[in-house]
Amino acid sequence: MKGTRTALTPNSSAHGQGTVMGGLVLAVRAGSRPVVNLSQPITLTFTHDKQNPVLSVGETHSTNLSYITYIGSALSVFFTVSSLIICTCLQRRCPKKAIGVHMHLTGALLCLHLGFLLSSFWVRQLAGGEEGWVCRCLGLFLHWSMLATFCWMTLEGFHLYLLLVQVFNIYVRRYMLKLSLVGWGLPTLIAVVCAISGVYGKNSLELRDARNHNSTAQICWMSNQFPQRLVVSYITTVAFPCLVILYNSCMLGLVTGNSEGGTRLWKDGVTVLGLSWVLGLPWGLAATTYISLPGIYVFTILNSLQGVFMFLWSMALTRKSQSDNSSSIRDPSSQNMTTIVNK
Repeated sequence: MKGTRTALTPNSSAHGQGTVMGGLVLAVRAGSRPVVNLSQPITLTFTHDKQNPVLSVGETHSTNLSYITYIGSALSVFFTVSSLIICTCLQRRCPKKAIGVHMHLTGALLCLHLGFLLSSFWVRQLAGGEEGWVCRCLGLFLHWSMLATFCWMTLEGFHLYLLLVQVFNIYVRRYMLKLSLVGWGLPTLIAVVCAISGVYGKNSLELRDARNHNSTAQICWMSNQFPQRLVVSYITTVAFPCLVILYNSCMLGLVTGNSEGGTRLWKDGVTVLGLSWVLGLPWGLAATTYISLPGIYVFTILNSLQGVFMFLWSMALTRKSQSDNSSSIRDPSSQNMTTIVNK
């Protein structure tokens, strides 16, 4: 049970300035008479029964989840680098906008997992309440890469809509440049504003097991000392991802409803939508982390292995490209449909 201390010094009164219980109490009355001209300073300690919100995860499960996250993120870094190499080769051999969007999304995922690993390991080197500019920079980088990942997930759904619904008259001048301004520019703008406001620093999360044993998990992220941390966190890491998942779900419905006419187009649409589903599902399962411990494990595993899923998708693109080239040689009439699907 935690309380807040308010000091009353000589020549101060009970109505003096002070913060009681984080500012949640509007007024405090001590006795029926004013207290003035104190000869010695005193300290009043206020306690309340409301407990601070803690995540009920045992120390064993916390350790297991940490290892899963570190190993999964390390694998994702390796496989996203491999995916970028594969996509670069495909783009040089046969330039396509779809592959370009995948490359940007893969790059954002690489930054996200790399930033998480760096932030997690660097915070271990800090002592006590120390933060330092490196931790603040890593917090900025992690937040920026997370926002960029969600932005490119949204642009993936947008491109999918243009690709499979608006298949005719799709030409947009400097299309990839405009997507890049949104996918990288918007996260940069938000991160810079947050950095100027002093959002970033060391973040501590209190964990409690069934035996009421407390432990603390720390990372370079949004500082606990920033007054509006919860507001910024909910807007950028809860509300925004929910909107992205909702948007991609709508794109899924639109594409499904408009692509039933062509068998080939439907098959390719399912393939691309599978990527959108894989990228959106891990974040959509975040709601299960508030319900049960298995939900936390499922969410952690799927999110930490996003880079692996991206690599599998890159391999599928490679096989699809080879298959399309072979089929277009055998049947020139299918070349137009292949061009529409992959442009």
